[in-house]
Amino acid sequence: MVILFVDADACPVKDEVYSVASRHGVRVVLVSNMRMAVPPGLDVELVVVGRGLDAADDWIAEHVEAGDVVVTSDIPLAARCLAAGAQVLGADGRPFTEDSIGGALATRALKSELRERGVLSGGPRPLADKDRSRFLTRLDQMLQAALRAPRG
Repeated sequence: MVILFVDADACPVKDEVYSVASRHGVRVVLVSNMRMAVPPGLDVELVVVGRGLDAADDWIAEHVEAGDVVVTSDIPLAARCLAAGAQVLGADGRPFTEDSIGGALATRALKSELRERGVLSGGPRPLADKDRSRFLTRLDQMLQAALRAPRG
């Protein structure tokens, strides 16, 4: 059975996740450091982990299996989930793949260094409507592929 894991604390596309997952009958597991509202009547489980740094990431990485789908904007978590055989989608609708994860990790490290030096400031830009639209399309495609693929 395919499970859709969501790194939920700062996820701006939870409503979109619920919509697509319910259309496909896929179980959603929200993983968070705090309690949050879960929509009634859907197959959504909330897992609240400790407040430790990367506690949610660690929980997802320990429970994800090949064939699952993960929604996260956290690049190191994306790398861990790809290594486990999961498909990974960023909140902006851009998939993380084996081909793209190395570059994403390198860019993250560079931006972190530039922020430490005071050359770069701020975080990611807000999601635009086109990002949400791309997210919906890509999540739908990933779930369809995951549901068609044989599970081992």
